[in-house]
Amino acid sequence: MLAPAHFPRHVRLGLYALASGILLAMCLVPQDELPQPGIGDKPEHAIAWFVLTVTGYVLAPRRRWAIPAYAVAFGVLVEVLQGLMGFGRDADWRDVVGDSVGVAAGVAGYFAVRAWRRRR
Repeated sequence: MLAPAHFPRHVRLGLYALASGILLAMCLVPQDELPQPGIGDKPEHAIAWFVLTVTGYVLAPRRRWAIPAYAVAFGVLVEVLQGLMGFGRDADWRDVVGDSVGVAAGVAGYFAVRAWRRRR
């Protein structure tokens, strides 16, 4: 079976674009149209950006710093777009902090798995 990191480059880019697009849509639709899991906005951001970061590493494990750089920049872009919209969403710098916490957790997990694999 072919591991995701070995898929053709255009497939990997397409899958990551799909993941980014889904996250963007979730962040830009009106707030009242989203399910409310009840864990709070900041943990939701951290979890979503953790998943985005881990997805990037699964698809392109050699992009050690490009993945988190993209994810943080994407988080900033989302907040700017939310600030420009009129759908009940607003820009909040604390969301970028939540995003960054999720990215940092994803990076830490990536390096932990890498170190574990090297020891084996």
